[in-house]
Amino acid sequence: MAVALAAPHREAVAAGQRAVADGGNALDAALAAAVMLTVVYPHQCALGGDLIALVRDPDGATTAVIAAGTAPAAIDSVAGGWSAVPRQGAHSVTVPGMVAGWQAIAARGSVRGLAGAFRGAADTARRGSPVSAGLARAIESRADAVADDPGLGSVFAPAGARLGEGDSFVQPALAATMDRLADDPDDFYRGLTASHLVAALQRAGGVHAPEDFASFAVEVVPALSVAAGGRTWSVAPPPSAGALIPGVVAAALDESGDADAARLVEASVRGVAARGAHLGDPRGTAVDVSALLDLAAPDRVTTRLESRASGDTAAVVATDDEGWAVTIVQSVYFTFGSGLLDPETGVLFHNRGGAFTVDPGSPARIRAGARPPHTLCPLIIDGAAATIVAGCQGGRAQPWILAQLFADPASTLAPLDRVLAAPRWVVGDVDLGFDRLTLAAEPGLPSGVIAAAHAAGIATADLPAHADVAGHVQLVRRGGTGLDAASDPRADGVGIVV
Repeated sequence: MAVALAAPHREAVAAGQRAVADGGNALDAALAAAVMLTVVYPHQCALGGDLIALVRDPDGATTAVIAAGTAPAAIDSVAGGWSAVPRQGAHSVTVPGMVAGWQAIAARGSVRGLAGAFRGAADTARRGSPVSAGLARAIESRADAVADDPGLGSVFAPAGARLGEGDSFVQPALAATMDRLADDPDDFYRGLTASHLVAALQRAGGVHAPEDFASFAVEVVPALSVAAGGRTWSVAPPPSAGALIPGVVAAALDESGDADAARLVEASVRGVAARGAHLGDPRGTAVDVSALLDLAAPDRVTTRLESRASGDTAAVVATDDEGWAVTIVQSVYFTFGSGLLDPETGVLFHNRGGAFTVDPGSPARIRAGARPPHTLCPLIIDGAAATIVAGCQGGRAQPWILAQLFADPASTLAPLDRVLAAPRWVVGDVDLGFDRLTLAAEPGLPSGVIAAAHAAGIATADLPAHADVAGHVQLVRRGGTGLDAASDPRADGVGIVV
């Protein structure tokens, strides 16, 4: 079997290669890479995080796996007195969905299951791995959190001095947890691991209970598939922001079916407003998906978004010559998530609950059992000649990044390395470090992009070439000349065909 695989870290790709060598398919390769990422890329994704994925089977059916964590049942007892939802600490932690998400993906058609992926990751955690350039930057950027949290300090400043690029870091507690999960992944929600995690959150002031973990369930539903520009765009439904991708593309196409750069910008600005007004958890509140998909309306709202998140996500994508395909986007939200790492289990907790709001009229209102709005946007694009499988690290800019890469119909068959190397722009405000809505652009973009931003009444700013905030995209393709893979030059990953 041949498998195309891309991920943002070479050790994760190597784990996927080993899975294929052991007889695995695309799902096995992606799962092995995804589990390994939680060891070598913990600032972006960890066992205590969430994931949203799309799985394509050989019959062509596409399924969304929404492993977005739920707020604890007792959250209403404390949230009523908040003026804003905490962005850090125990109250920002929803039940981590990642492990359950991997289980749901494996159940769709994995050959090898998860045991080998967990054991391989445990070996690496126990043996140690070098601090990558990205992890070194993360440790420096969150130096206060590393110093303040005993769990983070024990891993990333073990002798009192913060680790730097190339230093080896070991995670024996995480290795032991991975070993338990290799025997029984449910231990994360209903066993010894779960009891340790609940106790750690309670010690940090959280209102989490064993029942919150034991009752957690992944949502597995058909993908939301939308036709635009002669192709079919499959995304995850809310609480994922994925619907904004085909919404932007459809609004950007001109009368001849070509993508217009100015229209892409205008639609993305409208998408900012639509996301803030309409995205939330459809389980328990009304979410207007049509408002996310229809971005041709003329209104331009430039309201401020949530507080800044950086280094939040990692994506793994894979496809094979039997027709399996998967895109897994997994996250701890902010760099090092909530800033809490449980020393007993080695599990770093995300802070995806920080995306909730206390606004009683918002679909993103915090409430017991709710899932926060999610930036994670896995994507599969089906054209007449090829299928593209994509995942992106890029915070709230993910829809605009993916839309501009593939709005042009010719991009479906273009060299993937060329698609990824092209200059990009992103739209945001505090999430990009600005105090108002701004289009930030890498050098070399068409002049119409900047003109469109000015016409929309938003500021512009320059980015360096291949800026991190312009996203780290992972791509694989099936069709055209066969299997192909590429990893974003803005990151340290690799795309291979095994």
